[in-house]
Amino acid sequence: MDHTLGCHPCQALAVMRDLRRDKQLCDVTVRVAHHGKEQTFAAHRVVLAASSPVFRAMFTSKLKEHHASEVKLKGVEPRAMERLIEFAYTSLVSVEEQFVQQLMLASTMYQVEGVTRACSDFLVKNMNSSNVIGICHFAEQISCTELHQKAKEYINIHFTEVIKEEEFFNLTHCQLLDLISQDQLNVLCETEVYKACMEWVRWDLEGRAQYFHALLNALQIYALPLRFLKHQLQMCPILDKLNLCRDFLSKIFQEMDLRKPLPPVKQRGNQLIYVAGGYWHHSLPNMEAYSPRTGQWLKLADMPAPRSGTGTCVVLGLFYTVGGRNSSQGDNVDMDTLECYNPLSNQWTQRAPMSVPRNRVGVGVIDGLIYAVGGSCGSLHHQSAEKYDPETNQWKTIAPMGTRRIGAGVAVWNGLLYVVGGFDGSERLASVECYCPERDEWRYVTPMGTVRSGAGVVTLDNYIYVAGGYNGWEQISSVERYWIEEDKWECVASMKYCRSAMGITAFQTKIYTLGGFNPEGFLNSVECYDPEKNEWTEVTTMPTRRSGVGVAVTMEPCPRNLAPTQTREAVASALMAG
Repeated sequence: MDHTLGCHPCQALAVMRDLRRDKQLCDVTVRVAHHGKEQTFAAHRVVLAASSPVFRAMFTSKLKEHHASEVKLKGVEPRAMERLIEFAYTSLVSVEEQFVQQLMLASTMYQVEGVTRACSDFLVKNMNSSNVIGICHFAEQISCTELHQKAKEYINIHFTEVIKEEEFFNLTHCQLLDLISQDQLNVLCETEVYKACMEWVRWDLEGRAQYFHALLNALQIYALPLRFLKHQLQMCPILDKLNLCRDFLSKIFQEMDLRKPLPPVKQRGNQLIYVAGGYWHHSLPNMEAYSPRTGQWLKLADMPAPRSGTGTCVVLGLFYTVGGRNSSQGDNVDMDTLECYNPLSNQWTQRAPMSVPRNRVGVGVIDGLIYAVGGSCGSLHHQSAEKYDPETNQWKTIAPMGTRRIGAGVAVWNGLLYVVGGFDGSERLASVECYCPERDEWRYVTPMGTVRSGAGVVTLDNYIYVAGGYNGWEQISSVERYWIEEDKWECVASMKYCRSAMGITAFQTKIYTLGGFNPEGFLNSVECYDPEKNEWTEVTTMPTRRSGVGVAVTMEPCPRNLAPTQTREAVASALMAG
């Protein structure tokens, strides 16, 4: 009969520890010298060899230490070696903030993986915006891949906090170039990266001004908003001293201002599809985000008030909801409110209201300004339109459309605003109007092939896609696209489901339609269109069925500010409960 005594290893280690304490059977003395400090430790070769591959090689190979009664070690703190030896006899190690790096350096040198792992876990647990850059560089120096990766991830997620700390300003220009070259930086807008570089240069203007041009080239420069670039060229005193940088930014500004074709811009960080509000028996306050990369849904902070038929957009990484209707209290209240969601804080703020309530409003963004067109207030169908400046928190009326429209789709291309279809109070529309901000004028372009209200409208490449909608008799699944440069329409593959009042957005190179309504009721299906294949695929379902949702794409929220993770079922249950 075989029998294993589970406590034997601990008992054996305890005996070895006692033997070492009494200096019995010890066959080696470890002498450690470091920065003028020297300390000796009596030990047993076999115990040290069992805990460290380096000691094992030292004592079992033909090295001079093989039979030596005393081993001299350099490059390691005596206290750190003492803890490694104690760990070999006890399997216990004490890690504290003041000594963790010296201990981890020693454990890495002597390949004591248990201590290295304990130190790494300690550093990860105590990582914050003020020390993470130092931890990252330390991990890189000692080739601790896992810790280095976790530190980089922390910097990417908390970039806006890290850049306020002294460690950031002590970076070399090469280290800063490496940092801002990371595609995974979690920033609301590229302006945050630009400002960080500017502040780093300002920290030592005389010594660092020479590096600013290289930093500008490392930015996603075409992602900087046109208005921001203009402000920098007009107001930034540093650019007045750096002609090369000013000329570079002036060239970029001119290309953007003239609406020339620009190089593709790669989005920083992980982008998600945000879904706000909607209608299912009543208006909903819910806010969720969907990751096409993982297929997961994320529950976020509710809107301040329930709303359906809202217009949504993103400006400088912030998610805005415009107008809509609140039917959650039994009465239908058309809304003039504007609310702003910040993914970094997972919080909503109230901004200035519109001049009039607008339900089923069309919304688009040009040069950082939000345009709200049409919509309804009670039985009144608006022909009017207005624009909002987030910098001043003010709305301003613009020229009215040629036609009253609710449930119209809005798309932006090359600095122009296109309003597609809708309902004028009498009939569904196929007409399309184009607004030029510089002239404050509307003009009609070629109409669609099908009348539609409540259709999904989105821009992708050089096309405006119009999906589904209601034609006055039924919901439809057909999709057509407008070739803007040629001013003509063509049909593409139909969706799998007919639907109106759905959410729609472009994500990377594809189009997503979410929810909506058809004769079978409210929908929770999400379809994805691939222009290269000209086909639709059902990719997921929303946590609950609904129509009238607002949809837009922006950065992944900061995990630290989210509530504990909810399962898909829990999200659905919460929504079903109202």
